Amino acid sequence: MSTVIPLTPVLAREPKPAWLKVRAPGSPSYLRLKGLMRELKLHTVCEEAHCPNIGECWTHGTATFMILGDVCTRACGYCAVGHGRPGAIDHAEPARVADAVRQLALAHVVVTSVDRDDVPDGGASIFAETVREIRRQTPDTSIEVLIPDFRGDHAALHAVLDAWPDILNHNTETVPRLYRLARSGGRYARTLELLDRSQRHAPRIATKSGIMLGLGEEWDEIVRTLSDLRNVGCAILTLGQYLRPSASHLPVARYYHPDEFKQLGAMAVDMGFTHVESGPLVRSSYHAHEQAEAFREALGSGLWAG
Repeated sequence: MSTVIPLTPVLAREPKPAWLKVRAPGSPSYLRLKGLMRELKLHTVCEEAHCPNIGECWTHGTATFMILGDVCTRACGYCAVGHGRPGAIDHAEPARVADAVRQLALAHVVVTSVDRDDVPDGGASIFAETVREIRRQTPDTSIEVLIPDFRGDHAALHAVLDAWPDILNHNTETVPRLYRLARSGGRYARTLELLDRSQRHAPRIATKSGIMLGLGEEWDEIVRTLSDLRNVGCAILTLGQYLRPSASHLPVARYYHPDEFKQLGAMAVDMGFTHVESGPLVRSSYHAHEQAEAFREALGSGLWAG
């Protein structure tokens, strides 16, 4: 596979490119979903992480639920979610999430969380119970879990997998060289090991990961990271532009052009990923339902062998 030479970079000191501008949300569906979240006292990563696609996704009645509270025990340099000392685990939360899924009649739901390094299993039992409760209330809904690394705890990972979500997602976020800078408490090798162990423990559950670009990585580093992900059986990939949440977060080193995202997306498809979302505004849960469908089709046709 030949290496594609990237375009002339748009440096972060230049104005934000036009392709990163989105319309402010406000549709009736968006307002209804927002009201339901407040009524059920639920959090969404869409709001907490300042996702640029919140208007599009909520207009179509899809959202990523964030369980285990809204305070993270880690302080990653790119993340807008608040960090500090979290409150007590809410054991009634899984039923409320499932109730929201039922009321919204979601065909596909994504469940994620803050890091909870303060509890022994990292919150894995609440993930598992949320999956089971959604299955009980809406058995036809497909479920994706976007999990933390559980500090490498194999039993915690297996507990989530044994609840049988359709997709197990853990984001790589950046290239290995930038982990120390960007990911507080994270380890690149641990990320790969989690995805590999998931694929081996439950090969019919799709593994998925995402990378954000613009923290200072080199083109060849991106390509090597994609190769690493395929080598551990990762099936679904998302690539998007890092956007600085505030002046206290890591700066954007450069903005990637949409054509560069297309180049990287094509390379990833050639590597064997079953589904790739690659674009400046792509986030981990963007078009998540289509990703689940693509994996099911590959699995059913025998085209997916891990």
